[in-house]
Amino acid sequence: MSKKVILVVLDGLSYSVAHHCMGYLNGLIKADSATLYKLECELPSMSRPLYECILTGIPPVESGIVNNEIVRLSHFDSIFSLARLAGKTTAAAAYYWVSELYNRAPFVANRDRFTHDESLTIQHGCFYQADHYPDDHLFMDAEYLRSQYSPDFLLIHPMNIDDVGHKFGFDSPQYRNTARHADIILSNYIPTWIEQDYQILITSDHGMNNDRSHGGTLPEECSVPLFVIGSQFSHQPCDIEQTAICGTICRLLGIDSLNKSVCEGLLQGESHG
Repeated sequence: MSKKVILVVLDGLSYSVAHHCMGYLNGLIKADSATLYKLECELPSMSRPLYECILTGIPPVESGIVNNEIVRLSHFDSIFSLARLAGKTTAAAAYYWVSELYNRAPFVANRDRFTHDESLTIQHGCFYQADHYPDDHLFMDAEYLRSQYSPDFLLIHPMNIDDVGHKFGFDSPQYRNTARHADIILSNYIPTWIEQDYQILITSDHGMNNDRSHGGTLPEECSVPLFVIGSQFSHQPCDIEQTAICGTICRLLGIDSLNKSVCEGLLQGESHG
């Protein structure tokens, strides 16, 4: 197969809140247009280590990106680099740590905020630095990249759910309502993406706890959602690891995933397990 893929990483979104609060996405499930899986994030349940995990398939203790303060380029093949090697076009509307992992480190806002450079791993980027940068603005940035550059792989990474979780905690109306708002924003874009046969994965890096933080092993920190939408998914029960997202997306893109783990049961035409 060779399809275009959109990966949405809703930073800080716990599985239970996704399941109970995101009515549009769950409506797609009810209409047999999407499937929700529960997966456990790798440890530590922190952002930069798990961006690297999702995008390379390498857990933090092996990647060396074991906390948020490690500022350097990734040492491993990522979805972006493998797509570029295959001649595909890459784009990201994301927090600036993603730019530091795959384009240039450290991030220099005046140089890197808006990136359009065919020689870089992420060729087209809109990167933001403020955790409260509005999610609806971020999705507009992403749609600009999608419509103008038609990337084969597009990462969309908004931060408001995580930001509000740090301010109010897991069991708060503010945290749940920010997830509901993200669901509304997604409802404005997903119908077009479906119509154009994108393969869509919506997940999170980690969840949130009532201490207004994350990093440990509590279920609300570690259980995260994976919604899949698209013609190439099996929509059947299967077990998927966070480390398999990278290789599975490479398979959807029709590119060599090298030695990356692939969740065969997630994909159409593969055996379920």
